[in-house]
Amino acid sequence: MQVVEKPGEGLSRSYGVTVPAAELGAALDVRIAEILPTLKLKGFRPGKVPQAHVRRLYGKALMSEVVEKTLNETSQQVLSDNQLRVASRPEMKPVSDMEAVIAGGVDLAYDIEVEVMPDFEPVDVSTLSLERLVYRSTDEELETALAEVVTQNRTFEIREGGDAVAQDGDQVVMDFVGTIDDVAFAGGAATDAELVIGSGQFIPGFEAQLIGAKPGDELSVNVTFPDDYQADELKGKAAVFAVTVKEVRAPKAAEADDALAERLGLADLEALKAALRENLDRQFVSASRFKLKRALLDVLDTGHDIPLPPRMVSAEFDGIWAQVEKDRTEGETSPEDAGKSDDDLRAEYRQIAERRVRLGLVLAEIGRRENVLVTEAELGDAMRAEAMRYGAQAQEIFDLLRRNPDIQAQMRAPLYEEKVVDLIVERASVTERAVSKDELLREDDLPEGYGAGEAEAPAEEAPAPKKRKAAKPKVAADVETVAADEPAAEPAPKATKVKKPKAVTE
Repeated sequence: MQVVEKPGEGLSRSYGVTVPAAELGAALDVRIAEILPTLKLKGFRPGKVPQAHVRRLYGKALMSEVVEKTLNETSQQVLSDNQLRVASRPEMKPVSDMEAVIAGGVDLAYDIEVEVMPDFEPVDVSTLSLERLVYRSTDEELETALAEVVTQNRTFEIREGGDAVAQDGDQVVMDFVGTIDDVAFAGGAATDAELVIGSGQFIPGFEAQLIGAKPGDELSVNVTFPDDYQADELKGKAAVFAVTVKEVRAPKAAEADDALAERLGLADLEALKAALRENLDRQFVSASRFKLKRALLDVLDTGHDIPLPPRMVSAEFDGIWAQVEKDRTEGETSPEDAGKSDDDLRAEYRQIAERRVRLGLVLAEIGRRENVLVTEAELGDAMRAEAMRYGAQAQEIFDLLRRNPDIQAQMRAPLYEEKVVDLIVERASVTERAVSKDELLREDDLPEGYGAGEAEAPAEEAPAPKKRKAAKPKVAADVETVAADEPAAEPAPKATKVKKPKAVTE
């Protein structure tokens, strides 16, 4: 193999590669020798087919395999020999006539073009100063949460005698059968169903018609299924439910005491309050981390002026713009984008794409230098957590994730990013500032130069460009970056597809 480096600009590298026809011929001989012992052809004993006959019948098909394998192996060797840290998948462009190469007697010549990662010195994270906004839940918020728990855990007692008349808030035990045009429909019947009047569990209008009912009453409840009902065959249909009331139960308020805590699996009332306090503070801890990470990414973005791989930026922009056009088709263009020309929008989203790529490169470089890795156990936990979201299909989804390296890579990237962010926050100087709940949850301005600069969350905080404003931040919706992944095997070049004649019959 002969390799010649060609002139390149910026982060682009180009190499001309030539593999002599003699080397391809030798590799073809080896491939023929590999299949001979198992090749079965009419008129020949197994393993006794002459090589010349195999070459005449299957030479082109086998040479096609040899050429493709040679392209992959030699291109990978070029990357390895030149110690290139590839930023995007290399491209190979044939110089030779591939049909002539496969036919034999012509050297395999091709160019390999690749973009490399920029070489830069990232900021010393120990010199960074960050501010963590902190809000802790108040006693009033705790009491409100406790009152909700008490309400949710109320019990019901059977109403007796003259009080056995259903009121708003009562629980009714009933049998019912629903019909549409006097025909019963699937899922429209139940026995000993329990319904709290006013809970909104049933179709709108159903519960209100139970007020005033007594045990033994037989009612006809007339309702209309909503147009957005989950069952298509019932949407907008008028239905009649034949209801037989069996019991009417009055609510009995629970007490905020040790007994309630024990029913919930906790030691006592103080343990219940502690659990509620932790749950309240968890959302504020998530919002606090969101703000801190956003501030950190802003510092990293403005603190690094590095060359960006054009193909990486283009790929990121193309993904964003595809979403923009999809939103337009669905009539979901964001108010911030409405009325802007395509040129203006492309300029804005190009900046966002550049920011994402720049942050991804910076985080990746810091992580590489600090040997940050995502363990198989951590990836496994993430896959299990994702699979559990699918309920009964959890095992099927988990097996699918385990078999798909591309999905695993997508899941590994945010895990890696969070570990790098944690490392930086641990090393940086972080001070805390107590703020109000409104300030902690308030949406931030976009970085300078992005859009109109209104009180918006950065576009990269949301997965889709149409939502230029983010809702109350959750830790799972942290600012998105790209390419912030741990160093792994360099991506294989995209092999030039060679024309394959009919496959070998073995």
